[in-house]
Amino acid sequence: MRLSIIGGGGFRVPLVHRALLSQPPGTGVTEVVLHDTDPARVAVIAEVLRQQSSGAGPVVRVAEELDDALRDADFVFSAMRVGGTVGRARDERLALAEGVLGQETVGAGGVLYGLRTVPVAVRLAERVREVAPQAWVINFTNPAGMVTEAMSRVLGDRVIGICDSPVGLVRRAIRATGADPARTEYDYLGLNHLGWLRSLTHRGRDLLPGLLADDAALTTFEEGRLFGARWLRALGALPNEYLHYYYFRREALEQEWEAAETRGEFLDRQQSGFFTRAAAEPERALALWDVTRMERERTYLADAREAGAGGERDPEDLEGGGYEQVALDLMRALYEDRGARLILNVRNAGTVAALDADAVIETVCEVGAAGPRPLPAAPPGEAELGLMLQVKAVERATIEAASTGSYDAALRALTLHPLVDSPAVANRLLLRRLGR
Repeated sequence: MRLSIIGGGGFRVPLVHRALLSQPPGTGVTEVVLHDTDPARVAVIAEVLRQQSSGAGPVVRVAEELDDALRDADFVFSAMRVGGTVGRARDERLALAEGVLGQETVGAGGVLYGLRTVPVAVRLAERVREVAPQAWVINFTNPAGMVTEAMSRVLGDRVIGICDSPVGLVRRAIRATGADPARTEYDYLGLNHLGWLRSLTHRGRDLLPGLLADDAALTTFEEGRLFGARWLRALGALPNEYLHYYYFRREALEQEWEAAETRGEFLDRQQSGFFTRAAAEPERALALWDVTRMERERTYLADAREAGAGGERDPEDLEGGGYEQVALDLMRALYEDRGARLILNVRNAGTVAALDADAVIETVCEVGAAGPRPLPAAPPGEAELGLMLQVKAVERATIEAASTGSYDAALRALTLHPLVDSPAVANRLLLRRLGR
């Protein structure tokens, strides 16, 4: 099988390749095609993959043209970062200058990132439809829910969004209960970076109430420390880590103001340094990448953890097994017709009655050769549903603005976001983005 990675010069691509190397010989992906708009970056990543494989695993090649990369693909990974880390850093600074959070997937940063990313993602979807209509598209590109919904308007159910935050939350919560992961079912529902783990069922018994009542157990994993036992018990669920920006907006914003550099500025500095060094010393490309990756993982969401006393990241989360493992599990479920259960970004199809069928949500799905099918889920609570509806309206206004160029839709998207909540601020952000 052929896997094509669009955004193949992305820093995290070697994680996907490393996961592929775990395949039994003679099964799964046999060829990986990398395509990127930056030839220097993709050349460095191709060298990292060569050193990582030591001659084993799938054949890796670089395609200069998009259609060449897509042709005959069985799976297409969308891993683009439109505007690069420079664009992310600029978005964050624009938002902070206006007194609002600029994280790249939530708030003003998410809207600004979506505005420049959606048109590129839609063009990719159109080329897939023309060149590789048989391919499954797995979307990593952020903001993942919004981008997946925009692409689904072209590709329907053949595009699936993935994120490692929900699976990490489930894994950590089960570990805190001491239950057998293989025998524990879970209920997770929301939008991308806006979801809640609502039950953990082991042998017919829901373990989540007991976990929420146990102060000691909650301190053993990241979300328990991040949100605090009192709030988690009041909420009655375990939120996705990104909900810290909503529930603790003041603390998160204060932490951003006090930081010497934003996350985007850190990543831009770190990755620019890596690619420069790896290009100059190609024989050390893999070693340099591994050191840089560990630093990146240790500092992931560090601002939120500091604001919420979340402490250091769990050691198990530093060794991978995140989005690349979700991608591999999804691929295997599709081509082996496994009937696996995974948390994915897919079209609603009636799962949440208040949303229309085509709205992309993040929920537990059963996946086989025909694709993912959302499992029946209990309705979200009023507070959770209200937040979902508001953020979904923001996503759709952003897609409209990105697709049509409508300034009014962009203004609506920014203003309606609960982390912006001011048309004056939204207007200034848009004018600054346009250089006015």
